[in-house]
Amino acid sequence: MTGNLRLIVESVLLVVAALLPIVNPFGGAPMFLALTADVSREVRAELASKIAINALVLLVASLFVGTYVLDFFGLSVPIVQVAGGIVVCAASWDLLRSEHVLNVEIVSEPTDIGTRAFYPLTMPLTVGPGSISVAITLGSQRPPTSDLPQFFAASTAAIASLVAMSLTVYLCYRFAPRLVSALGRGGTNVVVRLSAFILLCIGIQILWNGVKDLAHLT
Repeated sequence: MTGNLRLIVESVLLVVAALLPIVNPFGGAPMFLALTADVSREVRAELASKIAINALVLLVASLFVGTYVLDFFGLSVPIVQVAGGIVVCAASWDLLRSEHVLNVEIVSEPTDIGTRAFYPLTMPLTVGPGSISVAITLGSQRPPTSDLPQFFAASTAAIASLVAMSLTVYLCYRFAPRLVSALGRGGTNVVVRLSAFILLCIGIQILWNGVKDLAHLT
């Protein structure tokens, strides 16, 4: 295996392993269905496609320009990890303790679809602070632009991974009714609670990583 091919494979595995558990489209599908319970099947399909596109744009932007934005505001990656971890922990804890998953009203007016597709269905349900902070961290670890072949190989692999992840989001959300009907009401509740617990653990891990990095900087 050549150096660039090995770098591509490693980059794909790294991006998928780091982001897929946080994005978690399989666990998010029941929550997406609950938050779109009062819209038609056609509107839900349109929302699924818009969410997938929004998620791809957010993750690509975080991966490639996130570090430059942080530099502009004088922020460090560990600070983003700490803040993102706290927000993820708070959101997942609320979901764990909530009695009803459906707590946001989604309407089917055409002018409302674009807004609702971004918030809350894309952010923070699909791509939240945890995903953004991890994407920024991954972007900071890419090969330097001075090594153009490796930079191009790693960037191509990262984009391909994010496209595949966005396609997974679309498929899981598009066919969420079938997934939920197969699970049943009890199974869906278990999946939502388990996903919230895993998300809480991920948030704590992100927070801990940021705290450790800050401790090394001081």
